[in-house]
Amino acid sequence: MRGVVWVFLFSINFSLAQVYSFETEEEGRTITHRILMDAEYLVETQFAIHPPQFISTRGGFYSKKGNTYAVNLEFNSNHSNDSLTAWTLVSDESWEDVSKVALDLNGKWLMSGRVRDNKEQRRDTSRPRKTMKFLENGFFQWIAFNTETFEFFGSGGGYYTAQDGKYTEHIEYFSRNNTSVGRVLPFEYSILGSDWHHEGFSSKGDAMHEIWSKRTSNE
Repeated sequence: MRGVVWVFLFSINFSLAQVYSFETEEEGRTITHRILMDAEYLVETQFAIHPPQFISTRGGFYSKKGNTYAVNLEFNSNHSNDSLTAWTLVSDESWEDVSKVALDLNGKWLMSGRVRDNKEQRRDTSRPRKTMKFLENGFFQWIAFNTETFEFFGSGGGYYTAQDGKYTEHIEYFSRNNTSVGRVLPFEYSILGSDWHHEGFSSKGDAMHEIWSKRTSNE
């Protein structure tokens, strides 16, 4: 296993919530740390609100032993600087449960294709180059990364609503362009089998019809 092991401390009943937040102060600015977690996967992202700035994100599958959570990272936006590929968390009492109501899109989704001219164009989700969207209890984050090279291509996230076929994203951080923070992006969605069809306009204003498929542990 390459790299360094960092240790963070927190204490929460993980069976009751999947989204957590805490703040730290760094060089006169307040940094928000947000964690999205399900039963097997964990993502931690750091960003500033005033002014908006994306700082870092990292995540991967984890195992639990007692109060210790060992994360095998699949991506780390700061990898070129810290070489971090493993991350250990042990319990403390500084984290706030910020989970919203659970919605029907909870889970890890991989970009698996697009629809153009009413025809599906599929991609192989087992390849190391992935775009994943992680949704938990009213919060979302997308991440583009390569599991073999540890390249990081971008990420963004915030909170969302999903009801009656309408899915709306509220962007709170965006690694590629801080001016996208604050945008509200409405979409139409439907669940067809194990696929999530996602239609609307991108943050650039381009029309899109994406297909996302539920991720399994071996993808």
